Amino acid sequence: MKLELLAPARDKEIGIAAIDCGADAVYIGGPAFGNRQNAGNELGDIAELCAYAHRFGVRIFLTVNTVLYDGEEEELHAFLLDAQEAGVDAFIIRDERICTWQDIRRPLHASTQCAIRSVERARYFETLGCRRIILERQLSLAQIREICAAVSCEVECFVHGALCVCYSGDCRLSEWLDGRSADRGACVQCCRSRYDLTDADGRLLVRDKALLSLKDLNLRDSLEALADAGVCSFKIEGRLKNASYVKNVVRDYALALDGLVSRSGGRYERASWGRVTGGFAPDTAKTFNRGYTTLLLDGKRGQWACMDAPKAMGECIGEVAGIHAPKGREAVIRIVPRHAGLQLANGDGFAFVGRGGITGFRGDVCSGHEIRCKMPEGLKPGMTLYRNIDAAFEKQLESRPCRREIDVALQVHVTGRFKLVLTARTADGRCVESCFHADVEAAENRERAEAMLREQLSKRGSVYAFRVTEVAAEGALPLLSASTLNGIRRLLAQDLDALPFPQESRQQGHGAVTIVPKAEDRSELMRSKYCVRYELGRCPRQCGGGSAAPLYLTNNGRRLELGFDCSRCEMTVKAAQM
Repeated sequence: MKLELLAPARDKEIGIAAIDCGADAVYIGGPAFGNRQNAGNELGDIAELCAYAHRFGVRIFLTVNTVLYDGEEEELHAFLLDAQEAGVDAFIIRDERICTWQDIRRPLHASTQCAIRSVERARYFETLGCRRIILERQLSLAQIREICAAVSCEVECFVHGALCVCYSGDCRLSEWLDGRSADRGACVQCCRSRYDLTDADGRLLVRDKALLSLKDLNLRDSLEALADAGVCSFKIEGRLKNASYVKNVVRDYALALDGLVSRSGGRYERASWGRVTGGFAPDTAKTFNRGYTTLLLDGKRGQWACMDAPKAMGECIGEVAGIHAPKGREAVIRIVPRHAGLQLANGDGFAFVGRGGITGFRGDVCSGHEIRCKMPEGLKPGMTLYRNIDAAFEKQLESRPCRREIDVALQVHVTGRFKLVLTARTADGRCVESCFHADVEAAENRERAEAMLREQLSKRGSVYAFRVTEVAAEGALPLLSASTLNGIRRLLAQDLDALPFPQESRQQGHGAVTIVPKAEDRSELMRSKYCVRYELGRCPRQCGGGSAAPLYLTNNGRRLELGFDCSRCEMTVKAAQM
């Protein structure tokens, strides 16, 4: 089975960086209809990304996963036709009407916004003709295995990145609070806001906490279990993330997948080709995260919330041992390191949790375990200190980029009066044969001429690493200059680039299918497996305390009711009167 690492891209440059770091596929938004309004791209840039990706067998998926309003069908239809001409390999869709457009030839992937968390829902989208379904995040491994066994289409799941607190595609909280709809890519992330929690009698239970904010997902150590369950695509969240985030996370997961493939005994292989050389040592602890969780994968509840720190805290580096801050001068902060060998660098970013939430500051001069900077307001001895920007690591990401290249075995046959027939075979099995006529003199020293030919042709050209494996001649070898041989190598690279890329065709639905709108309870703003009661140790069933009566969140004069459907072990959020 081919395993795919699917990376996010905010733009073309980040997409190329993801490919260079080992991604097998990239998903990206176009100028409209993607579920991230601030991550749109023109089709010209997407076409260039497709051309680069296809060299390595990497596929580009275009997100068209917003809710489609009446009257937009014609515009979207025309856009999809243009996108498939630009080279896009599949469309990640939400609106089921797209499945009825027969001239859309590329495969359709049912977005996580389609709320696929049951066998019935998965089979429904397979019946519509979707080649792939993208699962809800809040599923156990047992549920994932059951869905994979029930369908014949591909199954994709998220393995890393930010988590919505609600079931995917079922959130109306942003629209109710601010008028900006998550269904149209304009979520204001109210789950990261701070709330007060009260009971039905108005008693204050929790003050000023991000009670709906979840940690980030990290399933790096569960890739084999997911593959064995039937998942073929492992998706990294983050179309709004910067290049350093994407490079670091993609490289980390690419190495993990390489390890899985190498020990699988041929059971698994990577979905694209080309090897990654050079680069940096990835470390996801040094990249934007709110702390990590495996969520419900093991079927058990854990502490999923990051109520104190809904923003990125970074890695814990130690405790503040002392602060010396003479009036009018820079502060000197001394820390007790949490880990041996801690190295601080000038320009590192730090954070701590104070009374007003997270406060960040920059270390102007860092030496040993001391930080010199402007005095951060609220920082006190004994507080835990985090580093959310590792300047040395960021510099490494910039100065040691990954390079992805394809090994090419080159056979050189010389016939007649210096007709060169070059056969280039890539490591992934593609082959081109190119002919060159050399109007030059015969080489007097055959060994030297062959050595020159091997040396000049066995170099990198574009993304290809050529290696001459055979030189055969019926007679003498031609006397070719280094510049001529370099030109031949460049032309070979162009011939390889010109090989057609085999794009998959869309599969059609199983006969006449009636599209049935998913039933929605519009009074619910969201529903989730996450439970505030459980997180606070007040679950009547699992923690032995409290009751299942509603609780209330308040923020800026707005009030939300938390309901608890204990029979399904779910929490609901509804609007409530003040």
